[in-house]
Amino acid sequence: MSTAWIDIAGTDLAISRGVVGVGLALAGVVVVALLLGAVRLGARIRRREPPPPRPAEQPRLPDGGPVREVLENREPNEVPRGRHRLTPHRLDGHGTAATRQAPPRRGR
Repeated sequence: MSTAWIDIAGTDLAISRGVVGVGLALAGVVVVALLLGAVRLGARIRRREPPPPRPAEQPRLPDGGPVREVLENREPNEVPRGRHRLTPHRLDGHGTAATRQAPPRRGR
């Protein structure tokens, strides 16, 4: 009985593993090349953009100081209930009711 075919099959397997390894290495090189190209393209685009503003060009506080937030309690305004579905254009001015100032917060 001859075992020559076993040697040939083992050689084919070794060759195919080598090809897979070379293919993966080439794929890695291609990925690295694409990443380097993307970094270069980003640097080129960034050079064309205007520079960031200098400290003298930064926004300043208003003369009256920083703007404070205003807390308001909205008056409850129920949505009318009915048999038919309401669409926005059927609502009569909801959300435009006057508001009153909220009481000041304590502890802050």
